[in-house]
Amino acid sequence: MEHIEVFQRLGVALAIGLLVGVERGWQERDIRAGGRAAGIRTFGLTGFLGGIAGTLQSMTGPFLPATIAVLLGAIYIAGKWQETKENEDYSITSVVAALVVFGLGFLAAVGDIVTAAAGGVATTVILAARHSLHGFLRGLTWVELRSALVLLAMTVIALPLLPNRALDPWGALNPYSLWLLTITIAALSFAGYAAIRLMGPGRGVLLAGAAGGLVSSTALTLSFARYSAQAPEGARHLAAGAGIAGALSFARVLVIASALSFTLLAPLAAALVPAIIGFLAAALFSVWRSETATKAPEIDLKNPFELTTVISFALLLGLISLVSKIAIEYVGPSALFVVAAISGLVDVDAITLSTARLAGSTIDVIKAADVILIAVAVNAVTKVVLAFTAGRREYAMALGLASVVAVALGAIGYFAARSFLPA
Repeated sequence: MEHIEVFQRLGVALAIGLLVGVERGWQERDIRAGGRAAGIRTFGLTGFLGGIAGTLQSMTGPFLPATIAVLLGAIYIAGKWQETKENEDYSITSVVAALVVFGLGFLAAVGDIVTAAAGGVATTVILAARHSLHGFLRGLTWVELRSALVLLAMTVIALPLLPNRALDPWGALNPYSLWLLTITIAALSFAGYAAIRLMGPGRGVLLAGAAGGLVSSTALTLSFARYSAQAPEGARHLAAGAGIAGALSFARVLVIASALSFTLLAPLAAALVPAIIGFLAAALFSVWRSETATKAPEIDLKNPFELTTVISFALLLGLISLVSKIAIEYVGPSALFVVAAISGLVDVDAITLSTARLAGSTIDVIKAADVILIAVAVNAVTKVVLAFTAGRREYAMALGLASVVAVALGAIGYFAARSFLPA
C-alpha cells in the first residue's frame, strides 16, 4: 500500500471518530469537563486507533488488532462505570458508539473507504436522532407495531413460499411479484407516515404536505380542506401544503415507474418534472399571498402497514393488472386509457405499477406513459373536486389554480418532447 493511500485511509478513520465525537460532545455538553467517559478527542482518537490497528494487521496478523479492540472496550466500560456511579446515567450508547467507531476506522484501513465513511455518517445520524426516535416510540401505538410485525412476518416467511409464476391464462397474476410490489409501495408510504409522526403536532404545513405526499396526497388534500373551514385565514397556506403534496405525489409516480421500467423515465420526466415545478411555484405564490401562516392539522392518514390496507392495495393491484391484460387482449391497448381514468379516481400507484410492468413488452413505452399520465391527471382533478366539496373556497381556488398550472406545464413539456422520444 502506497504512503499516500495509507494517509488517506488513516485520515478517513480519524474523520469518522471526530464526526461521531462532535455529536457525542454536543449531546453531553452540559456535563462538567472530565465528567464524561468520552468526548470529541477520545472518539477521534478511537477512530484513528482503529485505522492504525487495521494498518498493522498486514504486519502482525489479526491477534494485535483483536487485543486492542478488547482492551479498548474494557477501558470504555470502566470509564462508563465510573460515570454511571457519579451521574446515575445507565445508557451504554457511548460505549457501543466507540466500538462502532473503532470498527469503522479499522474498515477504513483495510476495506472499502467509501463504505466506512458512509457508516460513520449513518452512525452519527442515528445518534443525533435520539430525541426524534424516542418521541416516535412514545407515540407508536400497539396497532401500528403489531401491523408492522405481522407484515414483516408475512413478507419474510410467506414471500419465499409464494409461487413466482402467473396463475391466470393472461399472465397478470403472479403472487410473488404482486406481493413484492405491494410491500415496496407500503414501505415507501410508511416513510412519509413515520416522518409525520416524528414531526409531531408542531410541524409546519409545508413540511407536513411534503411528508403527506409520500403517503397519500389525496388524504392530505382532504384533511387540509376540512381544516380550512375551521381556519379560513390560513386557507392559502394550507393550499400551498396540498400543492407540495401534489408535487411529491408526481415525483413518487416518476420514481416508481422508472424503477420498474427505466425506459419510462424520459417520457414521464418530460411531463412530470415541469408539472412538479408548476406545483412548487404555485405553492410558493400561495404562501406569498397568504396573510397568516397556520399550524398543520391532524392528518387523517391510515397506517400503510395496516394489514387491511396492504391486502386491499394488493387486491386492487391484482384487479387492475388482470383487467389491463384482458382489455389489451380483447379490445386493444387503447382500452388502458379507460382503465387509467377509472383507476385515477381512486389510486395512482396501482395503475402505475401494472402499466410499468407492461411497458416495452405488451405495449410500447409512449402508450404506457400516456396511460400513467392520464391516471395522474384524473387524480389531480379528483383532489380539486374534493377541495371544493370539503374546504373553503379560497383553499379550493388556490389548489385548483396550482393544479391547472401543473397539468398545463406537464402537457406542454410532454408534447414538446414527444417527437424526440423513442417509441
